[in-house]
Amino acid sequence: MNNQEKYLYGAAVQGIQSFIFQTNKLREIVGASELVEQICTTKFEEVVGKSFKEYDDNSKCGSILRAAGNIKYIFATQDECAEVVRVFPKIVSEFAPGITISQAVVKMDDCDFAAAVNKLEKRLRIQRNKLMRSATLGLMGIERSRQTGLPVVLVKPEKHYGKSEELHIDAATKAKLYDDAKGDKKKTTVELCSKAFLPIAEYDKEVRISVEQIPFDIEQMTGSNDWVAVIHADGNGLGQIVQKVGKKAQTFMNFSKALDKATREAAYEAFKFVQQKFGLPEIKNDSEEQIPIRPIVLGGDDLTVICRADLALDYVNKFIEKFENQTQFVKDYKKDYKLSFDRLTACAGIAYIKSSYPFYYGYNLAEALCSAAKKDAKANLKDGELAASCLMFHKVQDSFTENWEAIVKRELTPQDNISFCFGPYYLKEKVKENRWTIETLIKKAGQLDGKEGNAVKSHLRNWMSLLHDNPAMAEQKLLRLKSLMDERKETEKNLLELINQVTDKSNKRNELTAYPVYDILAIHTINTQNTKNNKED
Repeated sequence: MNNQEKYLYGAAVQGIQSFIFQTNKLREIVGASELVEQICTTKFEEVVGKSFKEYDDNSKCGSILRAAGNIKYIFATQDECAEVVRVFPKIVSEFAPGITISQAVVKMDDCDFAAAVNKLEKRLRIQRNKLMRSATLGLMGIERSRQTGLPVVLVKPEKHYGKSEELHIDAATKAKLYDDAKGDKKKTTVELCSKAFLPIAEYDKEVRISVEQIPFDIEQMTGSNDWVAVIHADGNGLGQIVQKVGKKAQTFMNFSKALDKATREAAYEAFKFVQQKFGLPEIKNDSEEQIPIRPIVLGGDDLTVICRADLALDYVNKFIEKFENQTQFVKDYKKDYKLSFDRLTACAGIAYIKSSYPFYYGYNLAEALCSAAKKDAKANLKDGELAASCLMFHKVQDSFTENWEAIVKRELTPQDNISFCFGPYYLKEKVKENRWTIETLIKKAGQLDGKEGNAVKSHLRNWMSLLHDNPAMAEQKLLRLKSLMDERKETEKNLLELINQVTDKSNKRNELTAYPVYDILAIHTINTQNTKNNKED
């Protein structure tokens, strides 16, 4: 064999979403993201064995990428590579049943890394379409989990809200919940939360959140009402950079590590902000005060979180702001790779759902909202220009599980020429396009607080209802409301200004008259509703 021959191995984790959201129980969802990371790190290292190492330019071999469900490794010999290809899928299926691995290999020359990566990605896409035999199948007569329908591998008594119950657990749920050796709750849950809630400096010093601070039931996460938020955020501009920096293995590895660190730091900064604003508990090793935020995915340029609903908007606003700040390391690549920007941006989607609503559908909606925000942000961009950071959100009002386009048509389009879909909301102001910032949305929703604000809110809801059936009567209702507010004392004039802004006909979205009133009322209700005491502020 030619000594210059090397083998670029690639693997991609599949089925992450279905594995994470296999049931609607929060305790059976948690820790899955960390399991995926362990697949890419510790499990892969175990399979490679003693020869495992990080990539270096001298040997031209080693690990290039092991994060966010993706692995790229250059092997020095065909035998080493073949052994990993043979063994790794079995290891993964036993470690996290329900997750599958796509693998591909490309023989490469030392100087042809970029071409090898392109060929590898093409082969991985082909492999993703090939089914892998499930490791969770069972015979007809085998007892099955009531939540997932998969064969039961563990029956375990557990106290839940002071009552003792017998859990019938399948292999995938067991992998997410319990440590095989001790039977305790997975340490991966603590690891993931520690990454999201602590700065990297403290995390590296073995500071951890206590397991008692982590809610394992959704009821422990809700506030004064039953609303929770599913957040999905994704970076912009990454593809443009990877196409350029990915031509050299060492550069690609360094960039990937810097990006992962930036995302983690942005998540920490977002948590710290809402912790201070809303008085959330401090992170302590011996504390039992629970944090109403549960990270699900945190890696690469991706973030998925379930949290108490009133925290979501502030959390996302701060996350995408800090993501831009933390990714300014991109300017180090700007000159050499002829980039037109010096940091990354991010878009996000927030699905506000009731705690009983299926998390899987909430995540799908959050992902669709993130895609809609990206589409809007990328409209009319010049070549090489970076999409601006922004977010879309929606408050789910019924049990229909339609796609986002269908929801817009059915719920947010009262007339053919009128829309309540006013977003996305941007991190920074876009005056020429008449776009609101996230901060503007938060402030205007807050103006509806108090007795007078509640009265205005009721009138606006009535006006919106009339828009569906009788636009002429809606116009009369709006004129009457404005005249009433115009007669009020000077201190209440700000409410009249708010009414004018949220019912302004000059706002256009896709040639439709768009009103932000729906979004304002949704955010205010989520933030102030108190259904647990049967009242609403």
